[in-house]
Amino acid sequence: MPRRGDYRLTNDKWHTRIMGANLIKIPAISELLTRRSEKWRAFPNDVLPLPVAEMDFPVAQPIREVLLEMINNSDLGYLGNIPEMGPAFAGFAQRRWNWTVNPGYVRVATDVGVAVVELLRVFAGPKNKVLISSPVYQNFYTWINETKVEMVDVPFLVDCLASDGTGWSHDWDGIEKAYADGISVHLICSPHNPLGKVYSSADLRRIIALAKKYKVIVISDEIHAPLTFKDQPFIPLLSLGDDAADIGVSVTAASKGWNIAGLKCAIVISQSDSLHNKLNELPPAMHYRASLLGAFATVAAFEKGEAWLDAALEILDENRHLISKLISTKVPAIGYRIPHSSYLAWLDLSNLNLGEDPGLALIEKAKVAFNSGHIYGQLGKNHVRLNFATSPAIITEAIERIARVL
Repeated sequence: MPRRGDYRLTNDKWHTRIMGANLIKIPAISELLTRRSEKWRAFPNDVLPLPVAEMDFPVAQPIREVLLEMINNSDLGYLGNIPEMGPAFAGFAQRRWNWTVNPGYVRVATDVGVAVVELLRVFAGPKNKVLISSPVYQNFYTWINETKVEMVDVPFLVDCLASDGTGWSHDWDGIEKAYADGISVHLICSPHNPLGKVYSSADLRRIIALAKKYKVIVISDEIHAPLTFKDQPFIPLLSLGDDAADIGVSVTAASKGWNIAGLKCAIVISQSDSLHNKLNELPPAMHYRASLLGAFATVAAFEKGEAWLDAALEILDENRHLISKLISTKVPAIGYRIPHSSYLAWLDLSNLNLGEDPGLALIEKAKVAFNSGHIYGQLGKNHVRLNFATSPAIITEAIERIARVL
């Protein structure tokens, strides 16, 4: 087992291997440039692309095997019933988070976005109010606009003394005022994209208490949950007892944890009989428009993909600390707090004098592409989001390119 930073590089500087539960061999840049996904087609070849939330890692072997089997059998039709999904996720949730899930209360959805949109239609409807806290994943705004609900934004507070070390804390006074003023749904991102926060038990219980008091439904986007690090364990909203079950619905997928976003499949989980019955109002097409390949790849991930996931987390753990070292030695003016989940680094570039959209400036000057922070909300200005699910060599080159142009 290698020590932190013990990488074995081939004669290609972009090529990295690290031993974990499995061996994950990150492809060379020359191979990555042949990929057809948006990440590798959106920019010219001289730009390092680090914006889109997908990994440069190879697909886990159990997923590869089921996909190849289905392709070889020409088994590429429409998705129908998939009784394997509920038990697969329930087993994973029990092993990973000690969360007991009723397999019969797990529903398939096309993807997380479709699931949230349809849930908003069930629980809110046009002109009803939905609470979010920015900065937050940019598609929260898209989903709210699509459903024509009224958005209420209670932003996170910039808090250098935040107990979790992320530099951001909840505005609990503002959140309770929003509840009291009348909202139908509270939409949360747990774990949080792009801040890297993992909601604590105390945070979630406070939200649950408010939701019970004011009769609000909480929809928890938990797509990054499998990618939570050990220093701040993930707590599923619905694992916190009967009150959580009465007010909460969780949405998740294998797409981020196992890098299969293009295969299109997510799941919706409820915990109480009443909400399970309410979710019968969801349109059947939400299930049938999911991908057959995506659904069975998801089952394989939950049933057989944990060794690969642990190896991926080992690499990501290395990379999140590598970024801290690189910034402190090469560009100390960048603000960075080590995230507790996923592979997204939230960088404060306010001190670099690159303007309110430093992401655009860095594409032009440094030939490095990040997601510009302003798309996540007003407080995201002067920030960028960096995807570090790649090789240490690519991360190092990206930070060095920034340092060279300042």
